[in-house]
Amino acid sequence: MAAGFWMLLQTLWVGGIWILHFMVLPGLQSVGLASLLIEEIAGVLMPQMVVITLVCALIQAGLLASLRGLSTLWGERCGQLLLTVLVIALTLLASLALWPDALRWQLFSYLLLAFFGLLLVLHPAPRKHSPADPEVG
Repeated sequence: MAAGFWMLLQTLWVGGIWILHFMVLPGLQSVGLASLLIEEIAGVLMPQMVVITLVCALIQAGLLASLRGLSTLWGERCGQLLLTVLVIALTLLASLALWPDALRWQLFSYLLLAFFGLLLVLHPAPRKHSPADPEVG
């Protein structure tokens, strides 16, 4: 049950980031929409996608902590990736609010979210350790 919920959350935010940046926006450009209109659409959808990422990553961090303990958030690679995603998402939202002209920084942060999301997808969904399981690190 927890693994299915984990994968659903991961699909929502990682897939959403990749689809928005690499399919929707280029698709709108290939249709021939004005670049100013595409920038306006990206300016509305990107912050919403980052908020979705933040919420999903927070839920995933809570799920990981409940399954394996709070120390896994900084002790295992999966937890470290989630914490990194949370920090990047928070700084990206802060830069959107406080420094709206930093477009290159915002694009870089958004692509970092996509990259770390992809790295997180490569890890198996967490499950509760049984006493017979070896330590995972």
